[in-house]
Amino acid sequence: MTFRLWRRRSQSNLQAKAGFSLLLVMAALVGACKGDSPTSPSANVPFSTTDLRVGTGAEATTGQLATVNYALWLYDAGAAQNKGRAIQASQFSFTVGTGVIPGFSQGVAGMRVGGQRRIIIPPNLAYGAGGNGSDIPGNATLVFEVELVSLQ
Repeated sequence: MTFRLWRRRSQSNLQAKAGFSLLLVMAALVGACKGDSPTSPSANVPFSTTDLRVGTGAEATTGQLATVNYALWLYDAGAAQNKGRAIQASQFSFTVGTGVIPGFSQGVAGMRVGGQRRIIIPPNLAYGAGGNGSDIPGNATLVFEVELVSLQ
């Protein structure tokens, strides 16, 4: 009987140790995942553009009034096409080279009317450490999809 009691205690101790080990592993995994959230800083992602559709109209250059349709997401390395949480989508007009974040102008320059482009903008060409309101946290990398509607 003493042997059985000892064996049960031993199994119980092993189960407790295994449970504690599992708890430590889970805590480490949760801690490691914190930096991958869609709203976490992503300063190591470089500026890039990808033409999704090349337009056939006039080419956007600095100083022109451009009208665009756009959609904006926070960058998320683990999401499809790096599109994390959607922020907004709209149409607006701006003068290429002024009036918007530098990365947006840089990404639109060279597009042709009718074209569509994905632009990934790192924090230093977007809103930097300060972010923008409650939707765009500090040091956020942004993903835009832009369609160039017209130029004047």
